[in-house]
Amino acid sequence: MSADWSKLPYDLLVLIARRFNLIENYLNFGIVCKSWHSVTTKDNFNNDLPRIPWLMLAEEGTCSCRKFFSLYNGMILKKKIPKASGKRCMESMGWLITVGKDAGEISLLHPFSGVEIELPHPNTMENYEHDRTAELWTFFSKAVLSASPSHTSDYVLMVMVPEGLSNNLSFWRPGDLRWNRIIWDEPEHVDVTYFNGHFYSVGYWGRVLVHDVASSQPTRNVIAQLEDAIGHENHLYILESLGSLFVVARYGVVELREDHKLRLSLDDIRFEDNYIYGTISFRVFQVDLAGGKVTETRELGDRAFFVGHSASLSVQASQFPGIKSNHIYFTDDFWKIYLNYEEGGGSDMGVFSLADGSIQPHYEDRSMSRVCPPIWVTPTLY
Repeated sequence: MSADWSKLPYDLLVLIARRFNLIENYLNFGIVCKSWHSVTTKDNFNNDLPRIPWLMLAEEGTCSCRKFFSLYNGMILKKKIPKASGKRCMESMGWLITVGKDAGEISLLHPFSGVEIELPHPNTMENYEHDRTAELWTFFSKAVLSASPSHTSDYVLMVMVPEGLSNNLSFWRPGDLRWNRIIWDEPEHVDVTYFNGHFYSVGYWGRVLVHDVASSQPTRNVIAQLEDAIGHENHLYILESLGSLFVVARYGVVELREDHKLRLSLDDIRFEDNYIYGTISFRVFQVDLAGGKVTETRELGDRAFFVGHSASLSVQASQFPGIKSNHIYFTDDFWKIYLNYEEGGGSDMGVFSLADGSIQPHYEDRSMSRVCPPIWVTPTLY
């Protein structure tokens, strides 16, 4: 006599549902039968479990739907997100930071619940008229949350504002009517992360800084210096992994279709149709916060890094079938370059092996946009 699985006790079904760390498995669990569907609510979804990001693909035409590609099983989820339509998106902790293409208005938007938090316009920033870009949607180059707005109202949103080769840092707390700028004589930040109660940034010239924004006068201090990964030909990222801080250097080339190559520079490159560009390698450096030392490594153990327009992050590969350990998953974020192309960005994506230096695609099809190329989004229900 076979068991009737639809009659499992409700409390037991809740315990099972809360063990799913893949949102696609959680959703599939809910379509088995009515009793199983009854437990797959947002309250029973365990947002605290670790998750791998999905690849949010570029917007297609005038449709308000966005497609999300799962690296785990190749599944594509289609979701209507009208509040992100026509906007540039960055991501942190499962939330989109959206920037309007024409007016430059910005907000925090949860793509799956639809919750939106309006933010002060960038024109409330100090030196806005000096720093503003010709394309208003490129005014921010990165945005990072200290905590998820899904769980608390006590959080800080840190953003980078382009200025020449590098960026200024500004931040916002719930209730603020304007952005707060971190004053630094030489704006140099190229990436920022939140770790252990502080924001850390890495600069264009390889300096690692710590920022304390808890006081009325934010402070910053240099804690380490990378000597071997700086210059025009790379882009730097900073992230936390297993309690340590890492800096990732991304190297690329500009290549003429006639096979002539030059090192990739992020500054003032002009392109014609006979040029292409692309990433060729990565290097990883571990930062000793106590000693201020930086050591290169080619071994991430069981970790995989994700970098691009989204907040840089690390995941434990063995928890997610299909994710490769000791690899770097990257999306196209060379916006100063891809704005020169009618199709925009999205061509420079892949998976880099630190062990042998090879690069493989993580998404086989094309997904291109000048405003919002594909980005990583960590899926949460709310």
